[in-house]
This record gives sequence, C-alpha cells and structure tokens, in this order.
Amino acid sequence: MIIAVLLIAVSVSMDAFAVSIGKGLTVTKVHPVDALKTGLWFGGFQALFPLLGYFAASTFSKYVIAVDHWIIFGLLAFIGGNMIREAFEEEEENERETAQFDWKHMLPLAVACSIDAFAVGVSFAFMKINIIASVLCIGVTTGLFSAAGLYIGRVFGSRWQMPAQIAGGVVLILIGVKVLLEHMGLLP
Repeated sequence: MIIAVLLIAVSVSMDAFAVSIGKGLTVTKVHPVDALKTGLWFGGFQALFPLLGYFAASTFSKYVIAVDHWIIFGLLAFIGGNMIREAFEEEEENERETAQFDWKHMLPLAVACSIDAFAVGVSFAFMKINIIASVLCIGVTTGLFSAAGLYIGRVFGSRWQMPAQIAGGVVLILIGVKVLLEHMGLLP
C-alpha cells in the first residue's frame, strides 16, 4: 500500500507540476522564495483536499462497502482520464499564466489543481491506509514537484508538461484497475 500511496502522490501532483512549469515559463529568473511559495501553495492544498474527501466519505463508507472497489476504480479512472484529456488542453491555459505569486494568483490555481485530490481522499476512505501519512506524502510530493516544475519551466519550457500529466493520469487509471482486479479475485 505504501507504493500505491506514493504513486498516487506523484500522480495527483502532476497537475500542480504542469501549472508550475507554466508559471516557470513566465519568469525571467526563478527566485527561491517563489519556488517555496509555489511548493507551499500547491503542496498545502494537495494535502488538505484528500483529507477533506476522506472525512466526507468516511461518514457514509459503511453504507457502500459492498461496492467500494467500484467507487475507487471509478474515481481513479475518471481522475486519470481527466488528467490525460487536460494534458492536451494545457497550451492555451499556459498562455494566460502570469509571473505573479501572490495569493490572488496562487489560491485559484492551488484549489483548481487540488479538486482531483478531494476525489482521491474519497477513495482513501474505502482503503486501509494511514490517512495522515498519506496526505503528508501527497503534500510533500506535490510541494517538491511544484517547486521543481517552476525551475524546469524556466529552463526547459513546456516540453515536459504534457508527458508528465499523461503519465500521472495513466498511473491513476492503472491503480484503479489494480484495486478492481484485487476485489474481483483476479489478482492476489
């Protein structure tokens, strides 16, 4: 389960990573304080939203335990498919990106990138995991990827943005398929 949580953390961080690359494209020089702000905004919200999803779903999980594997599969497949679809629409979004790192610019981006993490938190309610360790893993992973994305965007441009987002989507779909196959008895 540790590997699955780490893969989920990397996968859900890809939206924030892609947006950070877009922000990196807009700056002439990446200042360490801007990289720290980016990491904290994205990492903080990516940790908060799955926690909120987990607690929201935990209140009704006992009523849907018979179909929990379908819920997990459906959510992860939907999120992964959405990430892949969005990867092909990112270029237009990046053209509107600004080099500003204040709360007015970062808050909407952090919330938008974290909505998928809420759904991941819902799926966590049906898994046997340590929620605190999982959200910390997601938050730290996203924070590191976001800070790195800012530098990568500045140095390499948008070359890695689409492949990273597609890879994240594929990994989420594969984790959902794995959970479904395990519950169906097709995998140990």
